[in-house]
Amino acid sequence: MSATTRYLIERFTIYLLTVYISFTIVFILPRLVPGDPLTIYYARLRDIGSVQGVEQMIEEYRKMLGLDKDLFTQYVSYIRSLLRGDLGYSIGNFPAKVSDMIADALPWSIGLLSVTTILSWLIGTLLGAISGWRGGRLSRIFSIGALFLSNLPYYVLAIILVFVFAYTLRWFPSTGGYSVGMTPRLSIDFILNVIWHSVLPALSIILSSLAWWYLSMRSMVATVKGEDFVVFAEAKGLPQKDIMWNYGVRNAILPQVTGLALEMSRIFAGALVTEVIFGYPGLGTLIVTGIRTLDYFLIQGTILLSIFAVATATFLVELIYPLLDPRIRYGGG
Repeated sequence: MSATTRYLIERFTIYLLTVYISFTIVFILPRLVPGDPLTIYYARLRDIGSVQGVEQMIEEYRKMLGLDKDLFTQYVSYIRSLLRGDLGYSIGNFPAKVSDMIADALPWSIGLLSVTTILSWLIGTLLGAISGWRGGRLSRIFSIGALFLSNLPYYVLAIILVFVFAYTLRWFPSTGGYSVGMTPRLSIDFILNVIWHSVLPALSIILSSLAWWYLSMRSMVATVKGEDFVVFAEAKGLPQKDIMWNYGVRNAILPQVTGLALEMSRIFAGALVTEVIFGYPGLGTLIVTGIRTLDYFLIQGTILLSIFAVATATFLVELIYPLLDPRIRYGGG
C-alpha cells in the first residue's frame, strides 16, 4: 500500500470518527439540560386555558416521538433515522418536519453568508496583499482600523449599525428578511426588498470578517517578501508588479484559500447572533429557537448540518491542498 493510499484511508477514517462522535455528542447534550421539551411547550397552552387534557396529550406525543423509551433505544433510533436521512419532527412546531424547517431557513443563510464571506475575503485579501507589499502610512492607517474591527465582537458591531442606520437615520429596516405583508415570490420588488433588509446584517458580517482577512494576508505577504525566490526575482530585474502578484501574492494566498473553504462551510450554521439581532429568518435564528424551546430534534438537525458541512469541507481541503501547493505531499512524503 502506497503512502498516498494510507494517508487517504487515515484521513477518511478520522473524518468518519469525527462526524460520528460529534453526532453522538449532539444527541446527548440537549438531553442533559434540565426540563422536558413537551412539558415546556404544552405548559404555554395550559396557561392560556386552550387545551383540555394536557397531561394525556403530552404522553401521547411522547410515545409518538419515541421520547418514552430509554436513552439507548432513543440513540439507536436516532442513528437509524440519520442513515435514512430523516431528521424527525420538530417538538415545538409539530407536525412540521425538521428537514422542511431547515429547507425554508437554509436559502436565507446561504444567500446572506455566502455573498458576505466571498466579498469580505476578496476585499480583505486584495487590500492586505497591497498593504503588505507596499507598506507606507496608508497601510498603517488601514492596519489600525482592521485591528479595531477584528477585536470588536461582530454582534456589538451589529447593534451599533442598527442604532445608527435603523433607529437614528432610518435608512434601513431593523429586523426581518422582508417587509411585513409581502409574499415571497420571484419578482423584482421582492428581491429588492430582501436586499434592502439584508444590508445591515451583511455589513456587520463583512466589516468584521474583512478585518481578519486583511490582517492575515498583510502578514503573510510581508513574510513572503523576504523569501529567497522573491529576492531572486528582483535580481533578475522583473517588474515589481509581476513579482508582487506572481511570486508574493501567489504564495501567500494559499492559507487564505484554506481559510475561505472552511469559512464557507460555516454558512450552514448561520451567523447565529447576527441573525437573531436582525430577526433574519436563517439557520442561526432556527438554532436559537430550538435551544430556547429545548426542541431536541430541531437542535440536532440544525447543528448536525453545520458539523457535517465543516467536517466535510476540512476533509476536502486536506485532499485538495497538495494540488494547490506542490511543496506539500500526501502523507508528508
